[in-house]
Amino acid sequence: MREVPRHEFVPEACRLHAYEDRALPIGHGQTISQPYIVALMTELIQPRPTDRVLEIGCGCGYQAAVLSRLVEQVYSVEIVEALAIGAVRDLIRLGCRNVHVRVGDGSFGWPEMAPFDAVIVACAPERIPAALVEQLREGGRMVIPVGPDGHQELLLLTKQGGALLQKSVLPVRFVPMTGAAQNR
Repeated sequence: MREVPRHEFVPEACRLHAYEDRALPIGHGQTISQPYIVALMTELIQPRPTDRVLEIGCGCGYQAAVLSRLVEQVYSVEIVEALAIGAVRDLIRLGCRNVHVRVGDGSFGWPEMAPFDAVIVACAPERIPAALVEQLREGGRMVIPVGPDGHQELLLLTKQGGALLQKSVLPVRFVPMTGAAQNR
């Protein structure tokens, strides 16, 4: 995380607060996660240099930039087109050439690029999207905040024998997952 300049991913008005351990607004009702949560989620997936990671909720691209230093490929989905465009611009400018960003509904993942060694979800659905589980390879790890606003739990899921082993990590507060997950 020392290699990725967080201030480059926040709006100019927030740059004085870029290195404080708190979430910051990035526009469109979205936030950049606090550094502690970015570090925790990254650690929980146990990234390896050969991994292909799916990120749901690219936002400004900060988590993807951190992952880009640790894994082979990052595939990130963002539902807000303006945020995705800004993330691509900043990721390219900062040399993150192994990050692929697409505009879309994160609850569907990125099926044509599956399976993934790990999945990081940076927005909270009320239930774990089945498509993300399907796109996780056997032995893969997923970290995801789940639950209604105000009652979310960060979960670590491991796919073993086609089933999910689930471990509750801590209570969290994330922006809700929008799109199909929100409409269910």
